[in-house]
Amino acid sequence: MLNQIRNFSIIAHIDHGKSTLADRMLEITHTIDKRQMKEQVLDDMELERERGITIKMRPVTMDYEMVDESGQNQKYTFNLIDTPGHIDFSYEVSRALQAVEGTVLLVDSTQGIQAQTLTTLQLAKDLGLTIIPVLSKIDSQNSRIEDITKEIVNLVGCNQEDIILTSGKTGEGVDILLKEIVKKIPAPKVAAVDNPNNDFRSLIFDFQYSNHKGIVIYTRVFDGELKVGQKIKFNASDRNFGPNEVGIFKPNEKKVDSLKAGEIGYIVTGIKEPGVAFVGDTVLDQFSKIPALSGYKSPKPVVWASVFPESQDDFTDLRAALGKLKLTDSSLTYEEEASGTLGRGFRCGFLGMLHLEIITERLRREFNLDLIVTLPSINYVVTNKKGEEIKAYSPSAFPDFGDIAEINEPWTEIKIILPNEYLGDVMQVLYSHEAVPSETITLSNNRSSISAQVPLRELMRNFFDELKSASSGYASLSYEIADYRKADVVKMEVLLAEEDFPAFSKIISKYRVEEEAQKTVEKLYEIMPRQMFATKLQCKAMGRILSSKTIPALRKNVTAHLYGGDITRKMKLREKQKKGKKKMQANAKVKVGQDIFLKMMKND
Repeated sequence: MLNQIRNFSIIAHIDHGKSTLADRMLEITHTIDKRQMKEQVLDDMELERERGITIKMRPVTMDYEMVDESGQNQKYTFNLIDTPGHIDFSYEVSRALQAVEGTVLLVDSTQGIQAQTLTTLQLAKDLGLTIIPVLSKIDSQNSRIEDITKEIVNLVGCNQEDIILTSGKTGEGVDILLKEIVKKIPAPKVAAVDNPNNDFRSLIFDFQYSNHKGIVIYTRVFDGELKVGQKIKFNASDRNFGPNEVGIFKPNEKKVDSLKAGEIGYIVTGIKEPGVAFVGDTVLDQFSKIPALSGYKSPKPVVWASVFPESQDDFTDLRAALGKLKLTDSSLTYEEEASGTLGRGFRCGFLGMLHLEIITERLRREFNLDLIVTLPSINYVVTNKKGEEIKAYSPSAFPDFGDIAEINEPWTEIKIILPNEYLGDVMQVLYSHEAVPSETITLSNNRSSISAQVPLRELMRNFFDELKSASSGYASLSYEIADYRKADVVKMEVLLAEEDFPAFSKIISKYRVEEEAQKTVEKLYEIMPRQMFATKLQCKAMGRILSSKTIPALRKNVTAHLYGGDITRKMKLREKQKKGKKKMQANAKVKVGQDIFLKMMKND
């Protein structure tokens, strides 16, 4: 029955104890036998367990019994969706939050509220979800319950007694939390105003791919009922199919006869091709005329990087691997490209730097591929002198300097929360990355919140590492894409033996281009092997050479075998060598090995 279902998620910053709290819930509700229990049950990906973060959201259905006010035992069904905490996956998190009626705001009592928590909490508020504030890790010696409680009261606007104190490690307070979920989070409601016939309608908040089952979609049913064999369709791709199996998560997949309104479960589609299922899409009866659920949008990549196999023999394997990852992650985009140095590869689009890191690491681990990943870039909008707009995802797509009328780039709105003693150092980091601070708010417990606008390209220029260094790891950051603004950037080209080498080209701020040109030439001078001819290394931008250095040619002592005799014999041999070098210089072509390329890619 609908009034006995509670759908909720947990909002928490990375390492605030979300997965540990979920473990205790699974234990108390007897969803998992104690013999099978392990830490971070819902984080089953190797990378998740290794890093201690949630990368893929995981739903789980729990059965809970409690005594009501009349003294009778009541059974409830809890549907928890464990979501990622990182800002790169905010769109997927927003769809998961749309699939529930309430959320648990989990705050670490030793660290306090973090920037990414604020972003996700705002998503929950915008959707009108019921929020239950919870303090975790109260058993820790470093716990600051009184201070952090004041922060939560100011943030959420609740009373102090509304905050539940828990410990995922000992299980203290978890049973109280489960009772509060029953009392405060509303039961699902059937939105039948625009669906008088109660046709089937559900929201896709995630999906996986199985070699045997095809695409398995994770869904929240809002209207109607779904049984095996019933004809349904994806609204966005307009693809019809009949489910081979439906079920719920306990936490592994458990087959059931049907999925009904208010329930969360999975649908086995049997489809084994990409570009069909999308997070945020609606599943409808095949011939239904009812509208789709609102809020769907196609996630757009904000960071681009080229991925090449170290051996061109692995190109086909790389293409197949990207195709399989696309089946489980619709936000990944890729297209084939070719490089004169690195051969054939793929230009890939990602939601952010963490998304890029996760995808490339999965390609290496799950598909045993040795990869070369180029420096990430972003999407610039370049207007040429004819007034034509060009979307440039890489430096090679930029027109010549003289043909550019205007360049626009994406900017971000960022929020940093940090201890007050690091404010000065962090402000220096912001200044060096062209940030425009908008406001600084003093929080309780000697902490501050900084809001600023920063170009997206600067976030990728070691911003995260520098922020952590400047704050000794105590600062937390969240960001979202704001708008496009005029960019004062130029393309810096690298010339080897006066020949353009596009693989080393970069888009650089005009203020830093001369400094970057000097660094690039110096680095090339150190790592490039000497040739049989003099090799000129140059950096060019704005139509002129900004930095230049020449690696001298290797020389053989052609007179070593001579002894005594007339000096003119030695002079003739040296003159002959000089002419040979001059001829070689005219036909010079530098070959750059992969080891040189890899050294240039590193930001040491």
